[in-house]
Amino acid sequence: MVAVLSMLIEEELTRYQVERDTLLSVGVFDGVHLGHRHLLGYLRDQAFSVGLMPGVVTFVHHPRQVLYPERGVTNLTPVEERLELLRDAGMELVAAVSFTPELSFLDAGQFLSLLQRNLRLKGLVIGPDFALGRGREGDAARLDAISQSMGLSLERVPQATINGDVVSSTAIRTALGEGDVDRVSRLLGRPFSLRGQVVSGEERGRTLGFPTANISHLPDQALPADGVYATFAMTEGHPYPSVTNIGIRPTFNTGQRTVETFLLDFKGDLYGQVLTIKLMARLRAEQRFESISKLVAQMEKDISLARSILTVEKAPRN
Repeated sequence: MVAVLSMLIEEELTRYQVERDTLLSVGVFDGVHLGHRHLLGYLRDQAFSVGLMPGVVTFVHHPRQVLYPERGVTNLTPVEERLELLRDAGMELVAAVSFTPELSFLDAGQFLSLLQRNLRLKGLVIGPDFALGRGREGDAARLDAISQSMGLSLERVPQATINGDVVSSTAIRTALGEGDVDRVSRLLGRPFSLRGQVVSGEERGRTLGFPTANISHLPDQALPADGVYATFAMTEGHPYPSVTNIGIRPTFNTGQRTVETFLLDFKGDLYGQVLTIKLMARLRAEQRFESISKLVAQMEKDISLARSILTVEKAPRN
């Protein structure tokens, strides 16, 4: 049974050409937030000091999405963006592995043996409350014993905090769901972003004089609380000040949750392009208006306020 399960995982691991021994960390790394970057920075420095390749094994899907799909776990960053951020953090090896029910049957020792055999694992760096293997049996104490028996180093990195605020993906999801953009940015170390293709919508914004780009998003993408946000819209590497509405557009009773962005100083066709929206500030909650004229008047106020905020904010470079 174990051999069959290992074979399925090894098919993915053997795709990576590893030219020297590695120091690795394992996890989802959703958001690649400041807590992750704290751990990855330590891993990178330690790897260079002993001549190892710094890297991570990241699960494509969150284990809870696979084991407990009814809980509806969302992702702060799509997998491709996550891989980019991990490479930007100095990880020379970024191995993306599918978390499957089969993988969940392996214990910590069996999983580490796979990494040792296929990714030349020489040491592991873990964060607080880390556990690995079937039923999370590979806690710090168990990993100590396993690592010693396999000739691996094991190092723990303490929890990262910012002004007493614990940095975690869960904390960021909570703040995002509350529309607390400032806290989200503080814990991520950058503005929260949404990336998606511009798709056709109902074009109501165009008829109102505010043509918006309707941004597609994955069903498991974490979204901020419904509302209106001052944003930068990144297209072809250029940041455009923008106002983004996230919600169900109650004035029109659509019921469908959408992400729509009005680029303040842009003229052109965006259909089919991939747009990245960076949230800089929350302007207000979404609300229903009694008339179209009152909606338009509020939109003009939103644009004016967004301009004043985005003039002060430094535009992202990418």
